[in-house]
Amino acid sequence: MRDFVQRVVETLNVDDSRDRVSVVQYSRDAEVHFYLNTYNTKGDILDTVRGLRHRRGRPLNTGAALQYVRDNVFTASAGSRRREGVPQMLILINGGRSFDNVDTPASTLKNLGIFVFGIGTRTSDSGEMQRIASDPSYALTVAEFSDLPNVQMQLSSAMTSVIVRSTPMTPTVIVEHDLPKRDVVFLLDGSDATQSGFPKMRDFVQRVVETLNVDESRDRVSVVQYSRDAEVHFYLNTYNTKEDILDTVRGLRHRRGRPLNTGAALQYVRDNVFTASAGSRRLEGVPQMLILINGGRSFDNVDSPVSALKKLGIFVFGIGTRTSDSGEMQRISSDPSYALSVAEFSDLPNVQVELSSAMNSVIVRSTPMTPTVIVERHLPKKDVVFLLDGSDATQSGFPKMRDFVQRVVETLNVDDRRDRVSVVQYSSDPAVQFYLNTYTTKSEALATVRGLRHKGGRSLNTGAALQYLRDNVFTASAGSRHQEGVPQLLIVLSGGRSSDSVDSGASVLKALGVLTFAVGTRHSDRKELQNISYKPSYALSVSDLNDLPSVQQQLRSAMESVTIGAAPESPTVLGTFPRMGICETDKLKDL
Repeated sequence: MRDFVQRVVETLNVDDSRDRVSVVQYSRDAEVHFYLNTYNTKGDILDTVRGLRHRRGRPLNTGAALQYVRDNVFTASAGSRRREGVPQMLILINGGRSFDNVDTPASTLKNLGIFVFGIGTRTSDSGEMQRIASDPSYALTVAEFSDLPNVQMQLSSAMTSVIVRSTPMTPTVIVEHDLPKRDVVFLLDGSDATQSGFPKMRDFVQRVVETLNVDESRDRVSVVQYSRDAEVHFYLNTYNTKEDILDTVRGLRHRRGRPLNTGAALQYVRDNVFTASAGSRRLEGVPQMLILINGGRSFDNVDSPVSALKKLGIFVFGIGTRTSDSGEMQRISSDPSYALSVAEFSDLPNVQVELSSAMNSVIVRSTPMTPTVIVERHLPKKDVVFLLDGSDATQSGFPKMRDFVQRVVETLNVDDRRDRVSVVQYSSDPAVQFYLNTYTTKSEALATVRGLRHKGGRSLNTGAALQYLRDNVFTASAGSRHQEGVPQLLIVLSGGRSSDSVDSGASVLKALGVLTFAVGTRHSDRKELQNISYKPSYALSVSDLNDLPSVQQQLRSAMESVTIGAAPESPTVLGTFPRMGICETDKLKDL
């Protein structure tokens, strides 16, 4: 529980004028560890969180604790900025049913405009948690506390949706910065000691690149591998498309060698990669980021090269394993919170959210302070259709497919005027589970998704299913807002090769402007997935359906990027940005 709080705090932009944090622990009664105005730096908060001790006690009086935070923490004297219009969020984590009544305290919090998120375990009362939460979709569940990392992305998404809901709707001209750009260099440990873990390192680089907006005028990427000496795989100006970068990353081979000279490698990238001739835009004020991934202690001194990088204004993030030197990684990193640790390379996905948050915070820190007036588009809308393989071959994996749909829907802002969702299952023929205009709330859509049953059927006619969607789902009568300019997204989850041709069905969807993402397994036909997808890079692969969570972040990032690209061009003046759990650059990304 304590570790989870730490991970969430690491994603925030803690500052007296930005995000504020408080922690309260309770059993029979409540105890404040620190108030919203106790600390104004992330480092101070994290130090205190790491030192938290379990207070013990019984019974569990959740109702009294909710009333306590309402009366003692969400107050101006304790640092609450509610009266200034700053969103107020309460994250309740508990493992049991309350001994007192929660309804009245929960109502008083809601009446005060506080957004409550509840995370419970299998020993909690799920009905109670839903009554406490501000919205049923804000009540999250894990089997046990060790599974808390599994809901961090859902919590982050829900907190982001609160920011959108809390943004004043009265339009005003805002002063904002240019859309973000960054130069990102990966420095990978290619020494003998990392040979077995190198594929996981390579996969991690691929996943991070998937989240970037690669373009010569936006994000640029370089990859360098090192052991005794350093080798550039490609420079910041070698490629200007994400597809080219990903193709090269997938083909990376472990270089081997010893010893591990991290200091020399840091100096090398400083002198040869973060240069104008190699594509660096440092002199133009573009944030410069170096992501070091290593698995051992350096044989040479890192201090002087690190100083040289910092003097140049380069932000260094260090990710090490249990065989790395944690002190060394902290000295290398630009900030102690930028030094991340995993037990081994297979655990790298566990720190991707933290890395992404840290990279976003760098953009805020390094954004030029000269303001420009920006005119933005309306808050985004999208129509999202899921097409699920319900053939006999996916029977055992269907629950994982259903869970994946549930997690993606959790990240959407389902509303008749915002996001709409439809689910279709198919095998020899398609069956609509619900249309885009069937439900207008997330809770209704999720309830139906949770109850989905495997359809069955011997043949898999993907081509016919795509044509069916074109004629019956992406239509105004079924709730599609295609003619209003709302982006149309299709997510295909398939576990095998189609029995019919997909070319015609895929073509008619592309002609309609439907942005199709295809996720397949090792039994799928990779070329077929690419033909179905709107772009080849929108075709994602997993070993089997159990691995679907590993591509959720890639899918979400791709969906966000196409929403930006597909948003209507008619501009309107946007409302001012709020303070709290999302930085301004994230807000622009969502828009």
